[in-house]
Amino acid sequence: MPVNPDLTEREFAPTAPYLVGREKVREFARAVLATSPLHHDPAAAQAAGYADVVAPPTFPIVIAEATLQQLLAEPDAGIDFSRVVHGDQRFTYTRPIVAGDELTATLRVTSIKTLGGNSMVASESTMVDAEGAHVVTSVSTLVVRGDDS
Repeated sequence: MPVNPDLTEREFAPTAPYLVGREKVREFARAVLATSPLHHDPAAAQAAGYADVVAPPTFPIVIAEATLQQLLAEPDAGIDFSRVVHGDQRFTYTRPIVAGDELTATLRVTSIKTLGGNSMVASESTMVDAEGAHVVTSVSTLVVRGDDS
């Protein structure tokens, strides 16, 4: 079943707020081998001008994943998860994420292209804080392999 091209420009409901926890930031930092004291030590982060520990640059994937689950669960999407490969991931920040942030993400499918029998599904997840201010946008491309791939 091909990916439904009508998904282009579809925007999904915002996710439930995600409270960024200090220990979650530390766990993620350890997992990606981010050793800066800014990710682990609240005193070091505060000395650098942050309210609490700073999440590593790729941390927003934790929140973006919830939006991608919305896309994959869409009944008319035509996306077979067993045929999905992550093709690209980028982040554009307004400010760093720190422990204590409460973030909400909204997914929008930006394009669907067919290339070599595969579908390239591009999307962006816009994350805002509790005041509605932009924090980061995650841009992702999923490759949905065709039946012959």
